[in-house]
Amino acid sequence: MAAAANGGGAALFSEEELRDVSGVRRCEDFVEVTCGCTSHRYGDAVGRLRVYASGDLEVSCECTPGCREDKLTPSAFEKHSGRETAGKWRNTVWVMVQGEKVPLSKTALLKYYSLSHKSANGSNKGRNGRLSHRDEFIHCTECGKERRFRLRSKEECRIYHDALAKPNWTCADLTTDRVTCGDEEERASRKVLRGCSRSTSCTGCVKCVCFGCEICRFTDCGCQTCVDFYHNSKE
Repeated sequence: MAAAANGGGAALFSEEELRDVSGVRRCEDFVEVTCGCTSHRYGDAVGRLRVYASGDLEVSCECTPGCREDKLTPSAFEKHSGRETAGKWRNTVWVMVQGEKVPLSKTALLKYYSLSHKSANGSNKGRNGRLSHRDEFIHCTECGKERRFRLRSKEECRIYHDALAKPNWTCADLTTDRVTCGDEEERASRKVLRGCSRSTSCTGCVKCVCFGCEICRFTDCGCQTCVDFYHNSKE
């Protein structure tokens, strides 16, 4: 991946890999293509997918002229589109190839995403193979209720990371679950269950508390935490 990163966006994919893919734009740090997701109720939601050598995927939605949703994960884009069976974005988010809708899973566009996950999953799993990130909670600034964020994948970590950085985060911003301010908050007895592989009621240990890894830090994020992590990792 280093060679691709050093070569910039132009070197990420060969001409053959992107042949007949619609809307290709090669930039210094990424390759961008036209993408979309289809809802039986709302029709096609179209966007622009950016693929980075780090494995990060980012979608800017263009479902309507006034849509301001950008820097979405493919999973968040799938939910934003109104897709009825969300959770399988590799097969539901598509690109146009020779005029046909082709799932991302059947293209070369996920090769860096797959490599980054294999690398990260190998270095951040506990003895039982589970990722070492416990669930976290954020308060809604409107209703004051705490909402759970599961951090089992890079996508989920990015959703939590962006939510944590938003000063006026509300239930309406939650893209992983359809929760509103009117929904009940989790019971205290359930909140203690946060996914630790060592103990179900763990309050924080080396197995479930991460202080920074390639799953929960992001090369395309400008926050000081991410900048420092990648700066230090190069030293």
